[in-house]
Amino acid sequence: MEDGLQGPWRESCMETGNIIVLIVAGLAVAIIAWALVQRQKTRKLKQQFGPEYDRVIGQEKSSRRAEAVLGERQKRVEKYPLRDLSQEERDRFAAKWRSVQEHFVDDPRGAVAQADSLVTEAMGTRGYPMTDFEQRAADLSVDHPTVVQDYREAHQIAMLDAQGSASTEDLRRAMQRYRTLVEHVLDTHVLQHR
Repeated sequence: MEDGLQGPWRESCMETGNIIVLIVAGLAVAIIAWALVQRQKTRKLKQQFGPEYDRVIGQEKSSRRAEAVLGERQKRVEKYPLRDLSQEERDRFAAKWRSVQEHFVDDPRGAVAQADSLVTEAMGTRGYPMTDFEQRAADLSVDHPTVVQDYREAHQIAMLDAQGSASTEDLRRAMQRYRTLVEHVLDTHVLQHR
């Protein structure tokens, strides 16, 4: 009689064992798939944001949180009515920029303040909301990640200068950073000296 009961019990245990193996295998596949998706997401964000990716990770102290912050930026900027500047607008901003550069020789402090205003105006014309500086820099990093650090550095120098703490060399560096930024925001290289 024991042999008669062992057969169905043994089959039941084997079926349960098979089910457990299938569940474990399914979980392993799901974990591997999730890891691959996360790795692809990380690679894509690193590629899109460049040095800004590393800066945000350093700030957030967690790659998962940093990636969430960058993802939120992307979603927010997708909702903005961003547009390219018309050729007329580009020419107008380029002319203003040349004037700001020429003004630097006589009044470096005034030129840096004008450059900061010009960048803000050009971004507003492109459709970026004109909220606080950090928000503008974060928004800019979505489409212009290679120059957002220039923006931060130039703006910081402009703020130091407003307090009377920037040297002439600092102001020169700020103008170089603003120049790169202006070219990216205007999406043109017409700013070369003629």
